[in-house]
Amino acid sequence: MPDEPIDRECVEGYLFARDPLAILLFRRPPARGRIWVPVSGKVEPTDRDLESALRRELIEETGLTDPRRVIPLDWHVPFRADNGERWRLHAFAVEVDRQFDPRLSAEHDAAEWVDPEEAVRRLHFPDNREAIGRLVERVRSPAPTL
Repeated sequence: MPDEPIDRECVEGYLFARDPLAILLFRRPPARGRIWVPVSGKVEPTDRDLESALRRELIEETGLTDPRRVIPLDWHVPFRADNGERWRLHAFAVEVDRQFDPRLSAEHDAAEWVDPEEAVRRLHFPDNREAIGRLVERVRSPAPTL
């Protein structure tokens, strides 16, 4: 299956704040399973690249226009969508101020800051839980010495 062509590229953003490390999760409304998820969406033809697609999704789903930092998690997850198409997900960590209060879109009915362990417990999909591990590894690693 890994050699199958990809029909659609997608992005997801894991919003986080430091000291102590916390993750901002979003809950889908009942019609969409009432599951906890990161910000996510499809890459549109008008998006310049993956990061611009992510930034558009952040604005649409949370109102966030000025993240402190966007960190590619260098992770690409292929999966089959409900319609049978082969999609590929590109994960990013998005640093925000702890005071960030998202403006929820119709895609979510709640948002909550949680510690990484609670994020892993709540997230529905295995790849979402693995992305939290990657995020923690990236942001808790000491800076390289030059």
